[in-house]
Amino acid sequence: MSGSLFAAALACVAAGAVVDLLCGTRAAVARTVPYLFGTAACALLLALGIHATFSQSVTIDTGPLLGVGHGGLRIDPLAGMFLTLLFGIGIAVSLCFVSWAWTPTGRMHRRGVASGYLTLLAAVAVILCAADAFLFLFAWEALTVAFYLLTSVTRARERQAGAAWATMGVGKVSGACLLVAFLLLAGRTGSFSIASWHTVGPGALHDAAWVLVVAGFGAKLGMAPLQVWIPVGYPAAPGPARAAMAGIAANVGVYGLWRFVGVLGRPPVWLVVLVLLLGGITALLGIVFAGVQSRLSSVVAYSSIENAGIILTAYGIALAGVVIGSVPLEAVGFLAASLQVVTHAVAKSALFSSVGFVESAAGTDDLDALRGIGRRMRWSGAAFGAGALALAGLPPTVGFVSEWFVLEALMQQFRLPGLALRLALAGAGALVALTTGLAALTFLRVLGLTFLGQPSTAAGRSRDAGLAGRAGLSVLGAACLALAAVSPWEVRFLARGLSPLVPRGATLQALKSPWVLQPVFHGFSILSPSWLWVAMPVAWGVVLGVAMLASRGRYLRIRRVPAWHSASAGVDGPSSYSAFGFANPLRHVLGGVLGTRRSRDPSEDPDPQVAPAHLHSETTVVEPVETYLYRPVWGAVLRVSTAARRLQSGRLNAYVAYMLLALIAALALTAALS
Repeated sequence: MSGSLFAAALACVAAGAVVDLLCGTRAAVARTVPYLFGTAACALLLALGIHATFSQSVTIDTGPLLGVGHGGLRIDPLAGMFLTLLFGIGIAVSLCFVSWAWTPTGRMHRRGVASGYLTLLAAVAVILCAADAFLFLFAWEALTVAFYLLTSVTRARERQAGAAWATMGVGKVSGACLLVAFLLLAGRTGSFSIASWHTVGPGALHDAAWVLVVAGFGAKLGMAPLQVWIPVGYPAAPGPARAAMAGIAANVGVYGLWRFVGVLGRPPVWLVVLVLLLGGITALLGIVFAGVQSRLSSVVAYSSIENAGIILTAYGIALAGVVIGSVPLEAVGFLAASLQVVTHAVAKSALFSSVGFVESAAGTDDLDALRGIGRRMRWSGAAFGAGALALAGLPPTVGFVSEWFVLEALMQQFRLPGLALRLALAGAGALVALTTGLAALTFLRVLGLTFLGQPSTAAGRSRDAGLAGRAGLSVLGAACLALAAVSPWEVRFLARGLSPLVPRGATLQALKSPWVLQPVFHGFSILSPSWLWVAMPVAWGVVLGVAMLASRGRYLRIRRVPAWHSASAGVDGPSSYSAFGFANPLRHVLGGVLGTRRSRDPSEDPDPQVAPAHLHSETTVVEPVETYLYRPVWGAVLRVSTAARRLQSGRLNAYVAYMLLALIAALALTAALS
């Protein structure tokens, strides 16, 4: 059954790609048929994931693969959990693609978008089920190619080529790290089977493999300092393709991190400390820059970096449990991280799908130009609002549940024996706590001033998604809320999926009762998101009733008062409160992180007698990783390459000396790792 479902899904993907490449994009039907095939493929893979999560592991022999031996697929509960999550979201994203491609505003003038999207789906499916190194790496490189296609196919912006190459470059770095790690492990064990690598014992090679695995999978997820492709790569993709990249494909990095805990076992302590600190720094860096962006797609893209940091921080807690041999700590780390993965996947897909429709309809993604867009595009606005509230961590959304688990898990540092691990966990906890507060500020700005603000000219001309797109947006938006209400069942499902890594009984300790959650450790704290869905509406109703009684019915009357000059209500034009102005305090307070630069120039007025003189002020921020890490490195590479040109006309004895030195270095490295 598993093999048939998987083969049928790949057949749907292939059929959709053929339709896209042969029929092109002129007719509306031709544009939408590939995405209908994608919807069918996602439905088949969703069924496969549910079956695998509740069944025993299945191994499928795929036969010889390009002369490198027999390949195979292994579908176990961990793969089933990710198949269920990612391709359940894939159905909604595919429906959004159908509506986006059908409407004239979403029309693509070049074929290739559907093929890139379908390649992405196929690559993700193969990565989740690959049992050998060759098949895994082949699918990983196919995913990198799909990213390049999606970020370069439209050529709509001047800087899109640079964004595509940045995405491709980091993808190749990620693949290179995994290739070297796999070669080291395969060389030690003599097998390409991933499951056989658990026999590699502690040592320099084991530690090197761990570092390469974390770097390779972390780059795809968005771990600093390898996150630089996300702010340029996601906005360069067209429409709902951003949702596919951020909500579906990026999570294969999470799957790889989870999988290799079971393969490699205990990591070095210093690597756990590094993961915890890098996770906290990544989260803070992402949300700080998200809070000051002026483009809607950039806000959501930087928010993906923030979520990657939170996931990595919780993953570091699980690694700490592995290091000290504490199954409960390992369980709470994996559960908190998996809950945050669900939040990120669902909410990010809702946000990027909504942004795709908004940008196509309004012709821009500038925050101030999109004022009141939620009043004209109610379906997109509602889905965006649900996703934004979830990523802000506010109740009663699924984001509140996941961030509560993460923060509770970060409070377990007193259970760790070593000072280094305790300090790392405390530092990561402080960074994540600050991140959650800034996330609420960031999405309050977008919701209040952009989606719920006074309608602008762009918002007045906007058209919402079609029937299929509304269905997809409804599923994604409702999931951001409904998953919180059914969080006890979500924990039970995740416990089954995590069973290859953590005993199911240890994860189920998070259920104090059928409706109440706790962070695995008895007596630490409890929470019931399900009861919040009952208590909060009742509390809102009571407050509203008391307010109505106390005001004797005047509470709902419209009161008209003179508008405050710098307020939003009743004030139009440059005097109104803008999204840029709302973020100014953040630019000033965190100027050290943002590298805020201000310049003031007198404006040029042709007739100073008519208009009074005034100053033009401009505020910019600086990306620290790109400015202080990659640019100096790139400059050094250029200088070295310029000097290396002399080798082209060198002497034979110099070439022999270079080869001898390279051979000695390779032998020394091999001896150190053996």
